[in-house]
Amino acid sequence: MTKQLSFRENGTFTIVQFTDLHWKDGRPEDLRTRRLMQNIIELEQPDLVVFTGDVIYTGPVDPGNKACEHPQQAFRDAVSAVEQCGVPWAFVFGNHDAEQRITQAELMQVVREHACSVTKEGPRDIAGMGNYTLEIAGADGLPAAVLYLLDSGSYSPVESIEGYGWIQQSQLRWLMDESTRVNPGRSRGDKLPALAFLHIPIPEYQAMWDTQTCYGHKFEPVCAAQVNSGLFAALLEMGDVMGMFCGHDHVNDFHGQYHGIHLCYGRSSGHSTYGRDGMLRGGRVIQLREGDRMFDTWLRLEDGSVVKEQPEHQPEVC
Repeated sequence: MTKQLSFRENGTFTIVQFTDLHWKDGRPEDLRTRRLMQNIIELEQPDLVVFTGDVIYTGPVDPGNKACEHPQQAFRDAVSAVEQCGVPWAFVFGNHDAEQRITQAELMQVVREHACSVTKEGPRDIAGMGNYTLEIAGADGLPAAVLYLLDSGSYSPVESIEGYGWIQQSQLRWLMDESTRVNPGRSRGDKLPALAFLHIPIPEYQAMWDTQTCYGHKFEPVCAAQVNSGLFAALLEMGDVMGMFCGHDHVNDFHGQYHGIHLCYGRSSGHSTYGRDGMLRGGRVIQLREGDRMFDTWLRLEDGSVVKEQPEHQPEVC
């Protein structure tokens, strides 16, 4: 898609984040996920949808369960609700999108065949695939805000380290260079406001929960990589990223401020994966205003309800 992303005449730009659809093959749970997305898009009328990973599930399944045997078609079906609405959409890889039966390169070909996709393959000389930047134009047609989209990896590439992958140094160098590129001549304090999207949370999500006032739910551990490769420190040095959005942990949806950066979970969107009784699936909505170094965010749930005030969590005092 070549259409430029732009703020509306009223100065707003609205993003809906869908995460962890875990689409497999069009089974009833998948179709319920599609209806969820259709309803939220109709109600929110977003300018952009961002899928923060695990759109499809190509990993192993328990005995007696059917695996995702046709990942290319599964992905087409998963994003069809957004594509048919004509809404621009962007995608970052999760750890399950290309786990088996398909490679990242093959899935990226499927992503890019869609008319409404604004996803980019990104540079090939750095780690991962789908590291890219999107610019949002202001009323004068010039860039007024920036979105950074990152491949957070899948599983640890180091045999002696268990767990999930992490943002690697080549990605960090690229990210900091991009911040300079999209802000020619601007000092750190004058850079365009930016947001970052990825699948796997970084360790600072747990640090924020432990030390800061947060809002929302934490019903499972923060499943970050065991290695902290310095993404948060890079964002602090860049000085333009106001907020970060991830998925991965299906029954966490909390958000808060950590050293001036707003760290947010999305709301898990998919019915073909685990959840929690009483915790409706949905999407996170993010609204930017042109010229403001801030954003509003809320949850839009499957039943159409809006959640703007989430439960407050205070850190334990030792």
